Formats: sequence, C-alpha cells, structure tokens
Amino acid sequence: MADMKSMDLVVLADDEGNSVRIHVIGPEPSWPEGLAAEIVVETPFVTGRTRLILSDRKLRSWAEALDKLDAGEDAAWMEWDRGPSVLVRLTGDRDCPEVVVDDESCSMVTVCVPVVLPDDWIEDHRARLRTLLDAWSA
Repeated sequence: MADMKSMDLVVLADDEGNSVRIHVIGPEPSWPEGLAAEIVVETPFVTGRTRLILSDRKLRSWAEALDKLDAGEDAAWMEWDRGPSVLVRLTGDRDCPEVVVDDESCSMVTVCVPVVLPDDWIEDHRARLRTLLDAWSA
C-alpha cells in the first residue's frame, strides 16, 4: 500500500460542473489501518472539501451502498460514523440524482449537489472500489 498512488474512489459529476468526489490520498500517517482521503465538492456556486479517514469497514459499506443504489434505492454512506457522511438520492428535487454531503461533526455544514449521472456510473464505482481494495491489500 505504501506505493499506492492517490485516486478518486467516488466521482459523481456531470457536464454542468457539479461534482462530488472522494479522493483517496494514501495511507493515513496517524492510523496504519486507515486511508487518508477527502470529500471534494465543486459546483459553479460552491466549492469545499473536508478530510476523512477510510477504513476497511467503510469501504465495505460503500460496496453495500452501491448494491442498494443498483437496486433502485437511495443510500447513505458513513451515516453513523464520526466525520462526514454522504447520501445519494436517485431522484432529487430537480428530477435528477443528488448527493448530500453532511459534515455535522466538524464544520456543521450540509451541501446538496444535483448531479446528472451516466448510465454506467454504478459499475464504474464498483471497479474503482475493486482497484482500491486490491491496491490496499497488496
């Protein structure tokens, strides 16, 4: 894992300039079992980022969230953990998916980003997760 390059685990973005990414930086120096990462929100209106630490359990729960989304259900990720959480609603207020990033424990800010996603986005994210898990276990 020490040789792993940084990567985007999550890229929920559209042609309108709205995006929510979870960028994995690499091993977390303060916790050998964790990965340093950040949630990056970019829209024409607001831009922000917040740090988080990903664990094996959090990555496995992302796989479960992808399964729910593939079944047509909304999914929350990291909802019960300390730190920020991500909610993906398949049909938001603007008749397209929306991503809600809630950083209640640190900044106390919640951002809702409407994002028109490509048809293959779930499979793309499963492949991203497999790539990260393979690199981490190496």
